[in-house]
Amino acid sequence: MRAGAYVVGRDSTVPNRAMRLQEQEPPCTAAPHTRSTLAVLCTRPCTLRCIDQVLEHEAVKRPSRDDVEPVANETRDRIITGLVTIVPVLALGLVGWQLWAVALGWNDIAVFCVMYALTGAGITVGFHRLFTHRSFKARRPVRIALAALGSMAIEGPIVSWVADHRKHHAFSDREGDPHSPHVEHGHGLTGALKGLAHAHVGWLFIHTQRGRKTRYAPDLMRDRDIAWIDRTFIWWAIGGFALAYALGFLFGGFDWKAGFTGMLWGGLVRILVLHHATYSINSLCHFFGRKPFETGDESRNLAWLAPLTFGEAWHNGHHAFPTSARHGLERWQIDISAGIIAALERLGLAWDVVRIDPARLAEKRAAA
Repeated sequence: MRAGAYVVGRDSTVPNRAMRLQEQEPPCTAAPHTRSTLAVLCTRPCTLRCIDQVLEHEAVKRPSRDDVEPVANETRDRIITGLVTIVPVLALGLVGWQLWAVALGWNDIAVFCVMYALTGAGITVGFHRLFTHRSFKARRPVRIALAALGSMAIEGPIVSWVADHRKHHAFSDREGDPHSPHVEHGHGLTGALKGLAHAHVGWLFIHTQRGRKTRYAPDLMRDRDIAWIDRTFIWWAIGGFALAYALGFLFGGFDWKAGFTGMLWGGLVRILVLHHATYSINSLCHFFGRKPFETGDESRNLAWLAPLTFGEAWHNGHHAFPTSARHGLERWQIDISAGIIAALERLGLAWDVVRIDPARLAEKRAAA
């Protein structure tokens, strides 16, 4: 591991070593106006700890009471918002029950689960923790596989996805955030619903605040492997449907009809569920839940959503420590993505895994 690396590796929580690594870390020299976690990294080049420092230094003070419109019934508003988001997913389960033995079988459920796991990990482990935040390093085949699987999720080409997310962290819940539910949406129930609709899916149709790739993802644009996967995004998207068909054909006893139903549930239905799980991080996890860390924004931990999002719903923990490979910072918090990264590390396929020193955790909690 290189000198001055930020609290990484298996023994990174050992107090003396952690202190030594932090002492070796040079101070951040990024320009105050820098708004990108990686624009800084590429100019110095900056270290992982510097990314954390930039995000913390850019945090703005919370508005005073005079700046905030009081909400008449906050609990009611949040319950309504939760129902609007969750009921369509429950309805999908009803459709599946109605179609049982007609267009849905156990082999289709198996295809759905396999494809959800593969493409979900491509987003959470690959697009998010590896490529956006540099939470760990990985061997080239692993990087290519994660980028390809994330592209099969059809949440957009990898460079655009990363640029948008880095911009979100630079301007979290203030002007410039591509998908904040709290900026310029009004007050009360109407404002809350408008904000959540924008953060959940509406922002995808608006291009006024999207992250500029040359500013927020120049490192990925220069990476030949990633740039190629980005250019060929449409073929990876089609490949996801082809893989679902192949799995359905295999699990269904080499039946071509099973291949098509596998493509339906492992393709279309899987995309619907995974998209809404991801979108819920942008909307629900910035609106209600627990906030154990002070982050200067409205990020929240939403425990019930964590298993479905492979640990991404520990969103307040993530905003408190953006480069951490683990978002569920308590031992009891389920974080499947962190488990995958740990497995890759044990296999020698990943290294320099960023782990947060307990002293920093305690300091951040105390400030909340």
